Amino acid sequence: MSTNSIHTKNIVEPIDQRIRLIALLTLLLVGISFATRILLTILSANEISVIQVPGIFLIGFFYDLINAGYFIIPLVVYLWVVPPRVFHKNWHRFILYSIFTCFTLILLFDAVSEFFFWDEFNARFNFIAVDYLVYTTEVLGNIKQSYPIGWIIAGLIFTTLGLVYFLKSFINASGKTTYFCKRSVWAIPILILPVLSYFLVSNKLHQFSKNMYANELAGNGMYELFSAYFNNELSYDQFYQTRAEQDSFALLKSLLKTPESDYLPGVQNSTERMITHAGEEKKLNVVLISVESLSADFMDSFGNTQHLTPFLDSLSEHSLFFTNLYATGTRTVRGLEALSLCIPPTPGQSIVRRPDNENLFSLGKVFTDKGYESKYIYGGYGYFDNMNYFFSNNNYKVVDRSSLKDEQIDYENIWGVADENLFTLAQQEIEKTMANGKPVFEHVMTTSNHRPYTYPDGRIDIPSHTSRAGAVKYTDYAIGQFIKSCSLKSWFNNTIFVIVADHCASSAGKSELPVNKYHIPLLIYSPANITRAHMDRLMSQIDIGPTLLGLLNFSYTSKFFGYDMFQLEEGRERAFVSTYQSLGFIREGELIILSPQKKVSQFTVNFTTSNSTAHSVNNQLVNEAIAWYQVSSHSFSHGLYKQ
Repeated sequence: MSTNSIHTKNIVEPIDQRIRLIALLTLLLVGISFATRILLTILSANEISVIQVPGIFLIGFFYDLINAGYFIIPLVVYLWVVPPRVFHKNWHRFILYSIFTCFTLILLFDAVSEFFFWDEFNARFNFIAVDYLVYTTEVLGNIKQSYPIGWIIAGLIFTTLGLVYFLKSFINASGKTTYFCKRSVWAIPILILPVLSYFLVSNKLHQFSKNMYANELAGNGMYELFSAYFNNELSYDQFYQTRAEQDSFALLKSLLKTPESDYLPGVQNSTERMITHAGEEKKLNVVLISVESLSADFMDSFGNTQHLTPFLDSLSEHSLFFTNLYATGTRTVRGLEALSLCIPPTPGQSIVRRPDNENLFSLGKVFTDKGYESKYIYGGYGYFDNMNYFFSNNNYKVVDRSSLKDEQIDYENIWGVADENLFTLAQQEIEKTMANGKPVFEHVMTTSNHRPYTYPDGRIDIPSHTSRAGAVKYTDYAIGQFIKSCSLKSWFNNTIFVIVADHCASSAGKSELPVNKYHIPLLIYSPANITRAHMDRLMSQIDIGPTLLGLLNFSYTSKFFGYDMFQLEEGRERAFVSTYQSLGFIREGELIILSPQKKVSQFTVNFTTSNSTAHSVNNQLVNEAIAWYQVSSHSFSHGLYKQ
């Protein structure tokens, strides 16, 4: 045996160093997570009580450890398999420095990202963050346009290098001797721990209070991110309260029945029914504008004093103005789902983003069957949020920013062209359809009221890139220019304009489902055809489609879950509000919330402040809530909502 081989065999290898390196990375993760939680707690101090702080940090520490178990896997595997003869080379310490530099940078980047995510959504990472990872072009562009990203990255790199330099002596520490078999004694159990936590721990354990701020603070952002990724679809039957299928169908059919509808004979578990209106149908053009994040409280009509929507406030006095309407969700895709499919929100991701979402019964189908050309017009690129695929496979023709020439674009950011350019495109498409001798149904989706809140200069009195208030006022300006331009066209008197929000600007609140954060406006404007009036009855976003079709006096076969509000008897109004997990049902001033683990709760709600008082459940209201949500989920998952 050579001298070199004897020397290699007798190397004294510091096992304690390897274990200390694992412990060091664990402490680094827990320490940064702890500091992040302190900062977010300080930012949310007015939203939580002192008695919730111990729960926030104790439960948070538990999730930090669970997250550490996943995060350290690459380091554990590396330290387990790297042989002593490599581990003790002088150059190997630079590999360790590089490893810790990468891991530290990831942890600091995660902490900063959590800060900005919390600033916008008042939540740990969730489905929205997963979307951000999928649509990196739009999201990175948005971040670049919204924040001083260069300075942030420089600060992260500088802090990372400083931390690694400070930890240099710990990384270079020495210890005892061991070989692969002995290393396996500690490596295998450490690697088993995350496997066990995968099966034994869920992200529900931090839901320890009725205060959603406290619950979110008790979570771990990185853990929540991966939990959201792997749980983006929830089975209603598995996770939510159910009744016998035939009972839920029977109850829902009784709830859906209105004077103008009759169920098709011989069909039991189906909502399919014939909608019949006497008299001539009105083949008017329809332009449905869904406005990004237009909360009702942006309008003077609902008490705003900043005068952000002068055109819409003026238009509301000449429109059929609905004042008690609620969005079904907190994302654009949820609003698009409600407006196009007229179906309550299903748990998990929006149907717009789900697989097997083709050939569904849609508003576009009804209009197409009536001889219209149905179009979805978007100011960004329609691949985002799966919009192109969804609409093009559900009786809409998709037209996005790629249809605009360079000279037609005054301004654009990562989300899309300026709203005024979007409306130029919409008007262009109206005229194309009419030149072909067809009436047009257009669903136009705006983008300017979205961070980074940028728009062309000189349009309004609030500078671009300063605040959401400016973006709201600019969108109002763009809508006004569009309506005024259309009013000069020969087809204006044969056109109905429907203006509604996709969702509100914010959904955060102390309660699980803050109802006032779902309140949105709806204006139906057609001075030659629609009598101006105010409608103050409770209404859901899924009711807009059937109500619009009723105003056109259309007779058609329907699978919609929405009501024609002019056919619905007084006292039967209801609305739906949701997150990706919590399903809310509003009726008679009460809010029923259906949650995973088959939980049911009931609250009396103040619709102005969104304060809520919990009390014992009303079984009739609970059964109604279950019927709506169980049947809608069943209809989609079992193909019953297909055309």
